[in-house]
Amino acid sequence: MKSTASTTAPQDRAASTFKAPTWWHEVLIAAVFYLVYSQVRNLFGAGTESRMIAFGHAKDIIRIEESLRLWFEPALQQWYLDLPNRGFIRAWNIFYGTAHFIVTIGVLIAAFRKVPDRYRFIRTALAGTTALALIGFASFTLMPPRLLDSASTFGACYGQGENCHGYGIVDTIELWGGLWKFSSGGMAAISNQYAAMPSLHFGWSTWCAITMVIVIGSGWRRWLWFLYPAATTFCIIVTGNHYWLDAFFGGVVLAGGFTIASVVERISTNRRLGRGEAGPPDHGRTVISASGQDS
Repeated sequence: MKSTASTTAPQDRAASTFKAPTWWHEVLIAAVFYLVYSQVRNLFGAGTESRMIAFGHAKDIIRIEESLRLWFEPALQQWYLDLPNRGFIRAWNIFYGTAHFIVTIGVLIAAFRKVPDRYRFIRTALAGTTALALIGFASFTLMPPRLLDSASTFGACYGQGENCHGYGIVDTIELWGGLWKFSSGGMAAISNQYAAMPSLHFGWSTWCAITMVIVIGSGWRRWLWFLYPAATTFCIIVTGNHYWLDAFFGGVVLAGGFTIASVVERISTNRRLGRGEAGPPDHGRTVISASGQDS
């Protein structure tokens, strides 16, 4: 009996000391992180003085895609613009400006409520992904496709007239509208129009899909969540906001974000075990395998 007690007591003590995250603490962390993210994102290479640097990087991206015979953005957008219903175009513009934030926040709340033992890992993965993306924004100022032939203040054809370079990609938000425009008003003042590499639209949407697979836990319908990043990829290309390489590197920083979360979780778990406290299970293998179940 003495041996059994000594074996089970640490487990019982660990289970009783595990504390779920509190909502106000998480809201505070999210608010501070997003404030820092916004300031850094809009500080490096956001002004018109970066126009030619951003355009030069855009030409580098196009050369890489051409060398791979995958410079298809103009043709894909032209097919999109040839559709008879212009309301469909505006709908994708609205999707671009809203789903990125609304769905991500909703999924984060769902994870907080449904899988509190996995929430910190999931949240850290999102934060790590975003932090790595900030490095990309700061180090590789990139003009998005929609500005390649734009004569707006931030466009490559500023002072020369529209379509001066002949890339054939238009700014769909500028022409057909959405909830706002990036070229004027408050959005022009607070947004970094050259923060295109990597695409956080792709990174965050794929994070949402992976997280919901974990939250739902079982059943084939959970995999339908991957339609969301697929739709997002279509959206960011046909609206002229990103190159496909931006999405690719959005996946790279997402993988980096989950790696960071795995390392942080491992360190945190080891510290808890050293104090005889509980820690959530090892989620690194769970998320990577996307099984939604503990290994």
